[in-house]
Amino acid sequence: MSRRVPRSRTPLALVLGATLTAPLALTAPAAAATGQYTVTALRFTVQAGGRTCTVDADLYRPTDVDRTRPAPAVLATNGFGGSKSDGSTDAVGKAFAQRGYVALVYSGLGFGRSGCLISLDDPAIDGVAAARLVDFLGGTRAADDGTKADYVTLDAPGDPRVGMLGGSYGGAIQLATAAVDRRLDALVPMITWNDLAYALDPNNAAGSGSVPGAFKWQWANAFYLIGEGQPLTEPNLDPSRINSLACLHFVTKACDTIRTLNTGRYPARQTAELLAYARSVSPVSYLNRVKAPTLLVQGQSDSLFNLNEATATYRTLKAQGTPAKMIWQSWGHSGGLTDPATGELNIAQGNLETSYVGRRILAWFDRYLGKRNVDTGPAFAYYRDWITDPSGTYATADRVPAADRTLYLSGDGKLVDNRRKVARGSRTYTNWLVPTSHSESSLAGALGLPDPAPYDTKGTHLGWTSEPLARTTDVVGAPRATLRVVSPKAERTQHSGDAADKLVLFAKLYDVAPDGTQTLVHRLVAPVRVPDVTQRFTVTLPGIVHRYEKGHRLRFVIAASDDAYFGNRGIKPVTVVSAPKDTGVLQLPVID
Repeated sequence: MSRRVPRSRTPLALVLGATLTAPLALTAPAAAATGQYTVTALRFTVQAGGRTCTVDADLYRPTDVDRTRPAPAVLATNGFGGSKSDGSTDAVGKAFAQRGYVALVYSGLGFGRSGCLISLDDPAIDGVAAARLVDFLGGTRAADDGTKADYVTLDAPGDPRVGMLGGSYGGAIQLATAAVDRRLDALVPMITWNDLAYALDPNNAAGSGSVPGAFKWQWANAFYLIGEGQPLTEPNLDPSRINSLACLHFVTKACDTIRTLNTGRYPARQTAELLAYARSVSPVSYLNRVKAPTLLVQGQSDSLFNLNEATATYRTLKAQGTPAKMIWQSWGHSGGLTDPATGELNIAQGNLETSYVGRRILAWFDRYLGKRNVDTGPAFAYYRDWITDPSGTYATADRVPAADRTLYLSGDGKLVDNRRKVARGSRTYTNWLVPTSHSESSLAGALGLPDPAPYDTKGTHLGWTSEPLARTTDVVGAPRATLRVVSPKAERTQHSGDAADKLVLFAKLYDVAPDGTQTLVHRLVAPVRVPDVTQRFTVTLPGIVHRYEKGHRLRFVIAASDDAYFGNRGIKPVTVVSAPKDTGVLQLPVID
């Protein structure tokens, strides 16, 4: 059998896998001794999604592990577009085999040389396929060549002591597997989603319900093209990976969803169906079945799956009694993937013992796989990019901070700390038929490419700016803004039966330096499709960890558009009116 040489040694492979280049295929022995562990290529035939297909895997077995000296196991798979041989996925097998674990690393369904369609980590498909690999680790089934694993620690007959680790697409699969297989003992999902409907078509308005958001077209179409373009990166595809000419490699509902979103229209029935499908394959729909202890790791630089995704998962798990803790690390899909900050976890380099996140992962597995009485760390930890000493970059807390500092939107464009300071006034902006604001080019950060600085075109946004801060202010968590806008055009069209006729706006926070330089914090924005412009609405912005230095100013902006998203259909002018007893508010989670 053949093994593929890892194409990349950067964490980018964890996320985008085979995005740009095809891997080299070289032959090597099926089991290659390294002195510490052997690596054996295996294939498993599984039933998934009504199809029979193979799963391509590598088994990393420490040389001193056998039936008389069993060891717990770690199961891992790739990020979207990748395979078992990606630098970061492959590195998981090596890192944990070196530390005495049996590691089974596999190419997810529809990727690498594994069969079946891409089904977005659907528990009923991807989760079931992963459960068959747990069967192998539990000794109740063999690989296709007859290989059995009778050297994994068992908690009961057929019940291996096993954890899962991985990021992005390789993160959600852990929750999907745990939802259908209670044998998993520990999970470490990294930079992954809670709700694909929110991730790809976000509406940050509280209580928006069935109202869709603003299509995140750059991210969504990039991944769609990666999936449909599999023959370019993986010649001689398994026949079970072919769907139809209209939808080559995804399950049909996934193609239908992306095509509907690309039309820019949201007819009621079709929109309800696509949102229901996206949520049905997302953790938000099945977390109630996840009981395995879960350490969530999410990235601050991540416009694809922002911190609010992990926070939603964390709060659900905690509320139902599932052991859970959460870390907000520095890097995510939008930045730091190819070059993590000094001291940060770099899976491809295997720096587990020398990074804060790595040590937390090891402790998590020691506790729940090794059954050792070890400290798994605080409930919540977050990276601070203003700390230069790598040993002190993480702060901890017993909970995620709530938004508790209130500022008011004054009619003269000021952001004030007392309602009595609000000046009466109104200001108006309007959208153009093309985007006039820029937050990011979505794939630029992931690929290490240059990206123009964020900007907002005059007349197409409104901003409120504070006085220079009297002291340094640390914001940790998700800011919230409560707004009321006046838009007669949107009021007339919002009940047309097509949600695309509702008003769209984008809320965001800038840091303004004394010289006037503006920084859009982590280039994050909160898209909103206003449910009803005649009513107040509350916007939850993406979570951030950011220090506003003394003398800097906060600037809150609502913009008519953003070129990373689909926006308004038609011209819809917007007016914001302020008065001391009737004005918008901005609430910040401030750490004193």
